[in-house]
Parts: sequence; structure tokens; C-alpha cells
Amino acid sequence: MAAWYSSVKHLHLLTVTLTAVMFVLRFYWLQRGSAMLQRRWVRIVPHINDTLLLLSGILLVVITHFYPFTPQGVWLTEKLFGVIIYIALGFVVLGRRPRAQKVRWIAFIVAVAVLVLIYKLATTKVPLLGIV
Repeated sequence: MAAWYSSVKHLHLLTVTLTAVMFVLRFYWLQRGSAMLQRRWVRIVPHINDTLLLLSGILLVVITHFYPFTPQGVWLTEKLFGVIIYIALGFVVLGRRPRAQKVRWIAFIVAVAVLVLIYKLATTKVPLLGIV
């Protein structure tokens, strides 16, 4: 299993990068009223990428034996909650439901901040809250 670690980690990092780039790009297109948001690939690629992101994350958990909701996986538990918060904010930012521009902007800024926190948790493996 350890032989797979490097490949799975690199896939995970690639999908994380694509998720962040596509999020910012789709928000930019939404703000500009761009027809790009209606393109088929723009509606499909993020879902495929996010599925690969989730699967690679699960594989990393299996390979590394860092499990959320355990004493050694506190940082991973926080990361998981961060991902859930990021997804919820993504619905506010990019959702079809009409929302005030101010609400979308605030949700966008908070979502980017959550991404930074998730990155910090993933790279340091030190919990931010320190709750065990």
C-alpha cells in the first residue's frame, strides 16, 4: 500500500488545485455574467474532479491510517469539517438560487479563507482548535 502513497497524494494535490482554480474561475464568470458558466464542460468537470478528490482522500486515509474522530486524527477531523463548510459556502457562492451580490462575495471570501485553513491543516497536521 505504501507504494501507492506518492501517486495517490499527487492525484489528491492535483484535484485540490483544480477544485480551487475552478471555484475562483466560476465565481469570476458569475460576477462577469459570462456565458462560460453555461458550457457543458464547466458544469461537468468540477463534479468529476471533486469525485476524484474525495476518492483520493479516502485512499489516503486507508493508506496512512490517519482516521478522523480519533486522537491521532484530530487535524483530519478539523479538515473534514472545513471541507463540509467549504461545500456549504460553495452552494451559497455558486448556487442557482438568487442571492444578493454582497452575500455571494462574503461567502466567497470566507470559502477562500476556509480553503487556506484546510491547506494549513493538511500540510502541518496540527489541529487548529486542539480539541481531542
